[in-house]
Amino acid sequence: MDDVIDNFEPLIINGGKNTGVVVISLEEYNSLNASQHELSSQKNEIRLDTAIEKLKQGNTLSKTLIQD
Repeated sequence: MDDVIDNFEPLIINGGKNTGVVVISLEEYNSLNASQHELSSQKNEIRLDTAIEKLKQGNTLSKTLIQD
């Protein structure tokens, strides 16, 4: 279980005859759910693709954070 949690290594438990279970860390599960949500609509997918392209082209915006 430590490899599953620490190294993001899935654990596959073979149930035989095309069945089984995959165990992943909670962090990886949450990440997969977030990705699924972000890509759940075509509008979000296009927005993310556009942002990635802008980043690749160096078209970024930098701001200084205000410290309290």
